[in-house]
Amino acid sequence: MAEIKLLRSREPFREAGRRLARQMWLCHEQQGAVRLAIPGGSVLAALAAARKFLDAELWARTQLTWVDERRVPLEHPDSNRGEAYRQHILDPGDPPGAELPLFLEGEDPAQACRRVEAALEKDFDGGLDVLLLGMGEDGHIASLFPGCPWTPPPARVELVEHSPKPPSERLSLTQSFLASAPDAVLVVTGESKREALRRLLAGDPLLPASALPRLVVVTDLN
Repeated sequence: MAEIKLLRSREPFREAGRRLARQMWLCHEQQGAVRLAIPGGSVLAALAAARKFLDAELWARTQLTWVDERRVPLEHPDSNRGEAYRQHILDPGDPPGAELPLFLEGEDPAQACRRVEAALEKDFDGGLDVLLLGMGEDGHIASLFPGCPWTPPPARVELVEHSPKPPSERLSLTQSFLASAPDAVLVVTGESKREALRRLLAGDPLLPASALPRLVVVTDLN
């Protein structure tokens, strides 16, 4: 069961960004670099907030990837990576030290899995340091859905062919690989997610976040 610190805030994305930046600074001080995985969606606002607390040197020492991605073109509105650039949270003129997309244009899923597995081994030394996550109403994180089979280790990335939410075809980091990160910031907002948060705090093993070692959960729910 995850070690969970629960923080309630009227500004959950700002608070999550502050916590994320703190964990990144600590990691940078200890090892001189940060291996970070992020989601898409509204939680990108927390990364935008975190970047206000980060200097250029730390950002240049950040290795960035995504916790999941949909098999759509970068310019498609469902692309997590594309959304980060459209919102100017990521800037081609101010890139992180390294960036690992989960899908590249024209790549089939098998090619993407092989490329990402190899890059996670070579460029990320087979692990992660910090996660930024959101959680769906059903309790999913990344594209790991409760009730769906999750790929066991040693796989670090998995193909999701029949996602309960569209688009149906995605790549996701595996639960075991996400759990390689010692720290995670999970943002849970909105009344519709109250039951999922209750289940997580109760240690429900059907929720993939329950297997992560240490979570800071930031929520606007009382």
